[in-house]
Amino acid sequence: MSPLTRNRIRAAALHEFAYKGYEGTPLSDIAKEVGIKTPSFYAHFRSKESLLLHLFDDVLQERVETVCRLIRQLEASTPDEMLFRILVLFCHGEDVSEEKLLFLKRLTLFPPPALEQEIKARFLASERLLSEPLCRIFREAADLGAIRPIPADELLASYYCLVDGCFVQRFYYPPHEAEHRLRLAWSIFWNGIRA
Repeated sequence: MSPLTRNRIRAAALHEFAYKGYEGTPLSDIAKEVGIKTPSFYAHFRSKESLLLHLFDDVLQERVETVCRLIRQLEASTPDEMLFRILVLFCHGEDVSEEKLLFLKRLTLFPPPALEQEIKARFLASERLLSEPLCRIFREAADLGAIRPIPADELLASYYCLVDGCFVQRFYYPPHEAEHRLRLAWSIFWNGIRA
């Protein structure tokens, strides 16, 4: 079992799932792109479902690690600068490729029915990993008097809604319009919570 072949399967599957969707991608297409016979796939992954979930976990983990790294880099920044930069990171996908963003969009918005609950559970688990660092930023902002004393969980829920909305916008509008909308939404959000 070659790690190189396994990685090539993962790369081919990510491409196929991103552009054709899970249901629209037969294993034979992935195998053909890699240059192996379809039965050889099973030497590397138990199933197509297993491969999809491995890829999903990897992309989610990559996003969590990137956001945590950005938070560490921005320790000297103001809370609003930190939260805005994290929002931009999520929405513009500076941390991952366009292919991975499309893959995330497809799976989170249109999960395969048989895997919907599993995908939601994994997504929420990755979100929980980010909740504490984000809540810490909100608590520090409140301690500094930068925002009104709103419970951190309410701020977090609102922020996630802002992130999700801006993330979807980038797929429907040209880049300059999506950027403009992101800045408008951020301004309304921050003005709504600041002291």
